[in-house]
Amino acid sequence: MTETVPFAAASRQLLRQTLLDGLRELLLDRDWARVTMAQVARQAGVSRQTVYNEFGSRYGLAQAYAMRLARQFTAEIDAAVTASPGDVDAALRTGFTGFFASAAEDPLIASLLSGEAKPDLLKLITTDAAPLIAAAAAALTAVLRDSWIGLDEQPAGRVARLIARTALSYVAMPPEPDADAAADLAAVIGPTIVAARSAAAG
Repeated sequence: MTETVPFAAASRQLLRQTLLDGLRELLLDRDWARVTMAQVARQAGVSRQTVYNEFGSRYGLAQAYAMRLARQFTAEIDAAVTASPGDVDAALRTGFTGFFASAAEDPLIASLLSGEAKPDLLKLITTDAAPLIAAAAAALTAVLRDSWIGLDEQPAGRVARLIARTALSYVAMPPEPDADAAADLAAVIGPTIVAARSAAAG
């Protein structure tokens, strides 16, 4: 049975998605430092006050965008796990490869890594990163617990937090072009998952 989403919640979700899509479009041809709330409003076809009502500030807007990126990352891992039944190494390599590719193409991350320093964006992935880590870890815990991997809750949570924190560290300092970071991470994290599965089995 399909769950019915209340109209107000669906409308707000659509509004947020439209505003975040608008921000992404603006970032494709300008630096984050030159993006204003008024521009985001015009891009989405709403008033500037609507943008402020939804996000509170430019920093709140950036936080919401970063949270969406975190959800996209966990979706990459989820899809990779689903596509690689029984193969932990392949699931991790595919998931991290997808994450690195998506991060390299995202205009907000590109803006963070180029031009003048952006302390507000840097805070999102350092001192203010707790919400991003918590959201990604919660989603990854569910993947590790409910998929064919089948970890118990506690080890799933531990591995999920490790993956979330590790992935976030690569946002500010992307992997070197000549390094296979996805394979390296799979080689380190994979055995931990395999050991946890073995312990749970017996």
